[in-house]
Amino acid sequence: MSDKNTKNNANYAYRDAKFFNGWRRLFQFLVTHIFYMIRFKLVYRLEVHGKENIPKDNNFLIAANHLSTLDPPLICSIMNRGVACMAKIELFKNPFMKWWLDWLGAFAVDREHVSVSTMKTVKAIKTTKWVLGIFPQGTRQLDGEIKNITKGFASIAKSNKCGILPIGIRGTEEAKRIPFSGKIIVNIGEVIPYSDNIDEMIEKWGNSIQELTGFKYIPTK
Repeated sequence: MSDKNTKNNANYAYRDAKFFNGWRRLFQFLVTHIFYMIRFKLVYRLEVHGKENIPKDNNFLIAANHLSTLDPPLICSIMNRGVACMAKIELFKNPFMKWWLDWLGAFAVDREHVSVSTMKTVKAIKTTKWVLGIFPQGTRQLDGEIKNITKGFASIAKSNKCGILPIGIRGTEEAKRIPFSGKIIVNIGEVIPYSDNIDEMIEKWGNSIQELTGFKYIPTK
C-alpha cells in the first residue's frame, strides 16, 4: 500500500472526541430515530425486546449479528445515545458515502488489520456520551448461522476494560427485499462482562447471539 493510501486510511479511521459532538448526534437522531424508525415500525413491523438490559453508562460496546445494510441504522435507532459504528474502509472511498458516514458518526476499520488510528478512536469514544457499535462477523451473512467471527471486538473490549452488549437481529435481510412482509425482531441480551480472556468473551457472545436469534453458532477454528 502506498504512503498516500496509508495516510488516507488513517484519516478515515481516526476521530477525536470533538468529532462526536451535538450536531452529529442530532443528525444521527433525525436520520435513525425519525426517518428509519418510521420505516421500521410501519413497513417492517419492528419489535424490540430487552431494552432494560442496556446499561445506563457507556462502559460497554454494542456487538450485533449482521444480516443487512439496514442493521447499522437499526442499532442506532433503538439506542438512547449516539452510536459510533465501525464501517469497512472501502465505503469511505466514495465522496458522498464518506460525507454521509461522517455525519452519522461512523469511522473506518480495515477488516484485515485493526489500526492504531482505529484504537485511538475507540478510546476517544469512551470519553464522550456515545457508545461503540460493532458487527463481529465483519460482513453480512444470510444463512442463519453465526460464524466467521473476528476477534477484534473482544480485543477492543479487553483493551478498554468494557463489557459487550449482545444484540440479536432477525428479519432485516427479508425486510430489505420484500417490504410489508415478514418482521424485524431485535433481542437485546445481558451485558457480557469484560475479561482478559478474549476467546472466552467471543464464545459467550456467540452463544448469546444464538440464544437471541435462534441461529446456529459455529465457533471459528
